[in-house]
Amino acid sequence: MALSPDRPAGSTDLLSVRGAGPFRIGASLTRLTSAGLIDWTALDCEGVVTAGVTGEWAGVIMVAFRNGRLVEVGTATAPPRSPAGASVGMSWAELEQIYGPRGALIHNDAGDATAYLVRFGNRVELFTGHPIRPGVGYFQVGLADHVERAFRQGHSC
Repeated sequence: MALSPDRPAGSTDLLSVRGAGPFRIGASLTRLTSAGLIDWTALDCEGVVTAGVTGEWAGVIMVAFRNGRLVEVGTATAPPRSPAGASVGMSWAELEQIYGPRGALIHNDAGDATAYLVRFGNRVELFTGHPIRPGVGYFQVGLADHVERAFRQGHSC
């Protein structure tokens, strides 16, 4: 499926497979840091750098970089919403109503976690479960080889 969000990312109410505001998939960690948009960083598994952000997205999203490039943007808040209108707090059934055959309920390799996956070419929207109640607790977008793989395989460290 080609990249085709309904509108470009640009305000804190929209998180698309292209990114969120100035946090565009593929953006350089160095450039975002130089622009004052990165608040803190932490080295995660396999050389991935997770980071908090500043500005209008502070407290709304977290980002992850691999090889110095943005590969994931995620949120545990609502808004933001996907271009199709999906967000944290929705049920799996609501996601299925929104996405129809474009999305699918998936499970991790261990079989102990469920998520809803929507593909857009080499990028994905992934809605993962909530630790306390049924439904979506975290919404992330990014490169499929990072976002989907991390969900399916878990972290190695």
